[in-house]
Amino acid sequence: MKLYRFLTGPDDSSFCHRVTDALNKGWELHGSPQLTYDPLLGKTYCGQAVIKEVEGKEYDPSIKLGEQ
Repeated sequence: MKLYRFLTGPDDSSFCHRVTDALNKGWELHGSPQLTYDPLLGKTYCGQAVIKEVEGKEYDPSIKLGEQ
């Protein structure tokens, strides 16, 4: 099965650590990172899609993607 996740978070090292953790668990980057700015909060937020192939399993909506 092919899995998809879209990781989001503030533009800081914690977001980079989340993406790095996913990469080290076999996820691959999919597309370019995204940035958006919230003028009310004065903060920038990041997003990055990641995908992963998992052999021998079938997709079920109840699976926890981050645990795959």
